[in-house]
Amino acid sequence: MKAAAITAPGRVEVLDQPQPASSRDLVVVKILISPMCTEFKHRHGGPVQDALGHEAAGIVVDAGHSGRVNVGDRVAVMPHYGCGTCPLCTAGDYMYCPNQRDVLAETNQPYGTATYAEYVLKPDWLLAPIPDDIPLRHGALACCGLGPSFNAMQRMGVNALDTLLVSGCGPVGLGAIVQGAVRGARVLAIETHPYRAELAHKLGAERVFDPRDPDMVEQIREATGGRGVDAAIETSGAPGASRTLALATRSRGQVSFVSWGNDLDLPPLVPLGLDIHGCWHWNHLSMAPLMWETVRKAGSLLDTMVTHTMDLDDVAAAMDIQDTGACGKIFLLPHGQTKETE
Repeated sequence: MKAAAITAPGRVEVLDQPQPASSRDLVVVKILISPMCTEFKHRHGGPVQDALGHEAAGIVVDAGHSGRVNVGDRVAVMPHYGCGTCPLCTAGDYMYCPNQRDVLAETNQPYGTATYAEYVLKPDWLLAPIPDDIPLRHGALACCGLGPSFNAMQRMGVNALDTLLVSGCGPVGLGAIVQGAVRGARVLAIETHPYRAELAHKLGAERVFDPRDPDMVEQIREATGGRGVDAAIETSGAPGASRTLALATRSRGQVSFVSWGNDLDLPPLVPLGLDIHGCWHWNHLSMAPLMWETVRKAGSLLDTMVTHTMDLDDVAAAMDIQDTGACGKIFLLPHGQTKETE
């Protein structure tokens, strides 16, 4: 099968790799859509690696001995390889599992855990069945496009009475804007890139503030009647962003961090009374109905959020686009355009 790899610093190629086979609870999914995430950051100066990608949507083609999924099921492929038996996994918080499985060693196979590829090997319980009424291209966003900020929204209880501030309008931040709009919240955003600022407006952000403006926090407070926002989500990982969000949020408000980056720089929290959340991914075992309802309500906004759709063979060009920042979410199509991906 075809799969992408970083073959040298700055170089990404599509190589031939062995196609995985099922084993016990490990099933094979034919990847029809591979949403691109942060792997492009490893291309320049990063290590050579042949397993790129951690999210996907596709069809089960080899169900092994699974009692959870069947051949032909449309599924969203969740990240990670949690053990499935520890308290964190059984509660659905598999992303925090300290005993991640090495499924290639278990099955004595050389390849099969990457999603910038035509097929992937996955434990059946880490596949989220996509309801029949949801297009596969929308279901594919239930991973990193919507997942981290969905977790944040749930933990903060964002609703139509809230003003939500989103820091960073990359793909994760854009997903947060979509979900804030779907929940009826008033959405404000922070972004420097003109392309992404414009896209944020299209997805439901009322105003987009420039963090390079030294008066930005005062502007946000002015826009909220001097009160500050009710909830904020930090997705950028930019230095100083954490402090900015804390100061722009009202007393007894909430701030969620979904970015992986710098240590947090926060003002004294006691006088602010803020609730701080660290959010990784969403719990698909307990929250799937809410996620799929969110996807249904978002509808065409998700089509706007996906700005580029490209063949797997064009992965290097797709990463070039990601380098510019002039994009939302990018989809790779490992098997080209099909009826399912339309």
